[in-house]
Amino acid sequence: MPELRKDPISSRWVIISVERGKRPSDFGMRIPARKGGFCAFCEGNEYTTPPEILAFRPDKSKPNTPGWTLRVVSNKFPALSIEGQLNRQGEGMFDKMNGVGAHEVIVECPDHDLTLSTMPLKSVEDVLWAFHYRITDLKKDDRFRYVLVFKNEGYDAGSSLEHTHSQLIALPIVPHLVSEEIEHAREYYGYKERCLFCDIIRQESAAGTRVISENDDFIVLAPFAPRSPFETTILPKKHASSFLPDGNFGLLAGILQRTLKQIDKVLNLPPYNMMIHTSPFKDENNEYYHWHIEIIPKLTKIAGFEWGSGFYINPTPPEEAARFMREAEI
Repeated sequence: MPELRKDPISSRWVIISVERGKRPSDFGMRIPARKGGFCAFCEGNEYTTPPEILAFRPDKSKPNTPGWTLRVVSNKFPALSIEGQLNRQGEGMFDKMNGVGAHEVIVECPDHDLTLSTMPLKSVEDVLWAFHYRITDLKKDDRFRYVLVFKNEGYDAGSSLEHTHSQLIALPIVPHLVSEEIEHAREYYGYKERCLFCDIIRQESAAGTRVISENDDFIVLAPFAPRSPFETTILPKKHASSFLPDGNFGLLAGILQRTLKQIDKVLNLPPYNMMIHTSPFKDENNEYYHWHIEIIPKLTKIAGFEWGSGFYINPTPPEEAARFMREAEI
């Protein structure tokens, strides 16, 4: 019989449609064909991108030339503009402001054919350091309240370029989905004087059925009420409200890459979206929110029922997804 499950973090309800019971092979994923051709992100084509904001250059080469292992550049077609002031104003009962923000691209490595799951582990660690450096720099701008780091892997996940890359957008407001998580986490803490996420980690660790993997500092879970099949969450075991303030990127890089390898193995290189949720700049250190990484493979489509109701229908119970992931040989 189908189940209705409530996510304690967002208070979102999902339908676990167990009668549909889809296994990984039922999603019919095929390894995507590489298109090739000219790529602005490949080494030697630096002149085609905006000037680099940050680059890792082991050979001390000049900016905007070959010799880099990671580059950060402004998005050529930004969602928001870095120039100007917010100019908040009302239009009758409606609110608006100028579209001020920062939109940057993190080119994760110079090799066109590598991904986060196949590049050297040190390169994955460098990507995490780049996220940290850019967030730290952008929070100095008092126009911004939040930076969302995200990755669209594959065309069906929203990526228009094959070359592995992530993005970040600095925003003058806190995103609604993050605000919802923060609000419910604050309410939970106010009632129980414990972190909601820490309680989830304790309970899931004890039960084990939705634990995918773990190391000394991080745990990977299939959420109790996932929006999508094989949705995965990576959390620090020790309470931390903001993105890795202790800078321990080695263990995070290892478990992140392992998780992506498991997803690739089980689902045959699916497109996916990855997001980092962290505390807003004005409340970075708190006892109730817990930063985390969400990974959502693109296996189902959002249609009329989902848009109209806010429910999600998931044909794969998270307990089964976690088992398939644990059993994946990588």
